[in-house]
Amino acid sequence: MANLRINLCGLTLKNPTVLAAGILGNTGEILKRISKHAGAVTTKSISLKPRDGHETPNIVELENKSLLNAMGLPNPGAENFLQELKIAKSGAESPIIVSCVGFSVDEFVKVAEKIGNLGDAVELDLSCPNTKGTLEFSQSPEVAAEVVSKVKKIVKKPVFAKLGPNVNKISEIAVACEKAGADGITAINTMPALAIDVETGKVILTNLSGGLSGAALRPVAVRCIYDIYENVRIPVIGTGGVLSGEDAAELMMAGATAVGMGTAAINEGPNAFKRISNELDKFLHRKGYKSAAELTGLAHKR
Repeated sequence: MANLRINLCGLTLKNPTVLAAGILGNTGEILKRISKHAGAVTTKSISLKPRDGHETPNIVELENKSLLNAMGLPNPGAENFLQELKIAKSGAESPIIVSCVGFSVDEFVKVAEKIGNLGDAVELDLSCPNTKGTLEFSQSPEVAAEVVSKVKKIVKKPVFAKLGPNVNKISEIAVACEKAGADGITAINTMPALAIDVETGKVILTNLSGGLSGAALRPVAVRCIYDIYENVRIPVIGTGGVLSGEDAAELMMAGATAVGMGTAAINEGPNAFKRISNELDKFLHRKGYKSAAELTGLAHKR
């Protein structure tokens, strides 16, 4: 077997797979279950106050192993999530990344103050594409940098800035976050998209648009990760369409140190992390690599 362990900002992951912030990760028990197989787990994006999210229908399953989701960041709020974090920490077998979201710079800081130091790392959700008032944080280098800088002053754990693809040049945002003190980048968030029921002629999602994830997003993620890796020195958690071990290898070759998984986890649950890790191990063996870490940035060396 190849060595699947990786070092991510001082955190040891037993394999490169990471539960991405999204539909799962809303309870401590789920985080513990997934941590048995995933290298790390990310909580739902937690806001200062509880949110119900958007009304159903808020998910559209597409034919090409892809999804549209417009969940609208449903979560119990930072104060109520404290107990879930305690449950997760009581038996998690992998590092826990706490995802924080705000609708102002001040809200990001307040959420980070409440829960940011309770996990092993923090992810700042700067780029949710289907909730008004959140996408803007990842579209301005100055605003993204301000959030990172202020959170870094109060959080003693590694801080990752989660960026979206809906910008002219994602590397410019990543560079600004790095200069502001970010320890890593998570790329990418889902991409704004829309689906129409041709039988009725109506838009399917109640929110109209949603975030595209799954196989259709992977080429976009690969391009963004490649661009970010070329311009920053901090590690990248690559997310977007990782449905197999080979998909994970592709994102890592583009520059990712670890790979986030969302759609696969929704479809298969915790077993997705075990399956993809096993497939990655077989790929490494077939290609003659001794460790998963050898894949990171490989495409930049040829």
